[in-house]
Amino acid sequence: MDQPNHFDLTGKVALVTGAASGLGRSFARGFAQYGAEAICADRDEAGAAETVSQIASAGGKARAMHVDVAVAASVKAMADRLGQSHGRIDVLVNNAGISVPARRVHELPLEDWDRLIAINLTGVFLCTRAVIPLMLANGSGSIVNIASIIGIVGVYPGFPMVSAAYGAAKAGVSGFTRQVAIEYARDNIRVNAIAPGWHGGTNLGAATKAAMTNAQVAAFEDTILKVTPMGRRGVADELQGLALFLASPASSYVTGQVFVQDGGWTAA
Repeated sequence: MDQPNHFDLTGKVALVTGAASGLGRSFARGFAQYGAEAICADRDEAGAAETVSQIASAGGKARAMHVDVAVAASVKAMADRLGQSHGRIDVLVNNAGISVPARRVHELPLEDWDRLIAINLTGVFLCTRAVIPLMLANGSGSIVNIASIIGIVGVYPGFPMVSAAYGAAKAGVSGFTRQVAIEYARDNIRVNAIAPGWHGGTNLGAATKAAMTNAQVAAFEDTILKVTPMGRRGVADELQGLALFLASPASSYVTGQVFVQDGGWTAA
């Protein structure tokens, strides 16, 4: 007897923001492997094109698209183009995000706070708001927001490892996820979040490390290894399975949840 593939995304359109590198690139590649057309959206057009090239080389289907998630007009233009070209968006992954140099609150420049909140939190709202009408018209959809363990617990090993702006934005993403989930549950639009721990293979921490001394960078990495029960960073592709679960029919009765994937960090 043939067994159904609960993770099949054949014929689906999956929009991934921040798909030019890191986790976004990994999500796009994973969705394409399971049959979706991956829309690789990013400000970095060359990086998004490289993601598309990788997917095409593996036999998948993908398209690059420019977007600045912090600019409402840019997000609307992206959604309008996809509405005209595809008529649907089945999966949205709100992955685009930045970090800023890690400083304690009294030393945190307002411009750093504003820029991070605009991309990491307001960008999630803008993309969700723009895409939901297409999901409503189609009768279903899955939205996966990328939160963080830093929106759940703080970390301060004697020096700044992350900014309060990042923690505030990611906590906001979790709250936003739960509220949108219950607003659209009866419309068959599911909304969940992933809260990753410390993963390698991304550029997210580049701004933080650039502002650190060599000794602080070494202490930063040592803290991650010591505090994570698994004793290592995750790698980007380890998040593919969870993202695929949330995007696919395998999670058809799951909504409003925040899934932590952190090697045991928050459990400890």
